[in-house]
Amino acid sequence: MIYFDNNATAPVMREAREVWLNVTEKIGGNPSSMHQAGTRAAITLADAREKLAAFLGCHPLDLIWTSGATEANNMVTHHFARTLDDKSEIWISAIEHPCVHDSAKHYFGKRAKLIPVTRDGVVDVDWIITEMADVRPGLVGVMAANNETGVIQPWREIHAICQAYEVPFFTDAVQFIGKMPLKGLGDCDYVSGAAHKFGGPRGVGFLKVPHRKSITPLLHGGKQEGGRRAGTENVAIIAAMMAALEVREKQISRSEHILRGVWRENFERQLLHALPGTNIVGANSPRLWNTVSALMPDGDRKLQWVIRLDKAGFAVSTGSACTTGKEEPSHVLAAMGIKAAQAVRVVRFSAGWETTEADWDALVKGVAKVHAEMHHGKA
Repeated sequence: MIYFDNNATAPVMREAREVWLNVTEKIGGNPSSMHQAGTRAAITLADAREKLAAFLGCHPLDLIWTSGATEANNMVTHHFARTLDDKSEIWISAIEHPCVHDSAKHYFGKRAKLIPVTRDGVVDVDWIITEMADVRPGLVGVMAANNETGVIQPWREIHAICQAYEVPFFTDAVQFIGKMPLKGLGDCDYVSGAAHKFGGPRGVGFLKVPHRKSITPLLHGGKQEGGRRAGTENVAIIAAMMAALEVREKQISRSEHILRGVWRENFERQLLHALPGTNIVGANSPRLWNTVSALMPDGDRKLQWVIRLDKAGFAVSTGSACTTGKEEPSHVLAAMGIKAAQAVRVVRFSAGWETTEADWDALVKGVAKVHAEMHHGKA
């Protein structure tokens, strides 16, 4: 099986597995305990926090370990629901991940305003500038890169606008971290991340919060994480997450992601040639080097593609794994102006760091073969 569903979850890399096993075997104490075993666990936790802070460019105490990005993102919306007055709005992009979109709607209802995006899938910065001249929201949330299309959002520019108006800025950087340079992320007020998107274990992530400012806990029952998040920290998987991120940061520092972007572009050219009538969603926008969202030819439904490509030896997806099972069309595609009748033809291919150029070549051949089989069956 050639795996092209890394935006859903990436396989755990060898370095992360080895660190997890080593820490599990050698460091068994609770980091909150006062004995030597607890102290060793606390030191390991502190080392991981300092490494992540160095990568992001923030203070170590700005970081809170979580069970993943869903928890981290819910912490942000929960905090502002508890601290803003009952008339304040929050603004989030119309293409946010469901754990941001749904939690914002849960806590704020109609006071959660959606920032529109262009047909190319980019948040409308001009809309933000125009609206903020008249209204100051309590929070602005824009993801760093979209999970379905791979379109990189102008989060740095939006953060600067928010700074000028003294509005807190939050970015869900789950798809960005471990794929692109992290410079500037630590300057944002709130940043979320998850290990399983870049080769770390599932069930661990973090939230970066403003330095020396309090956050309303989502979980209660313990004083861990400076009283900001109750629950014993899982030292082994936190250390494993940082082992994975260290490897990814070295690869990015060597510009290895640029070559992989060329492979993706070559695949797109071959795909468009092999399957006339195919369109690349967000083709005119900067995108992650690993992601292709393809609107397949008329008459080809995405579930057919996923099932048939799976049988052909390729794991692909229809979009966000967190919305699988829902009948309604993708809210991301709808925000981009793609009609429901077209959205049912969109398939996502998302590579990983271990994906080779040969894998991309095999995929385009596999797609062409499946397409021929599908249409031969209709003849």
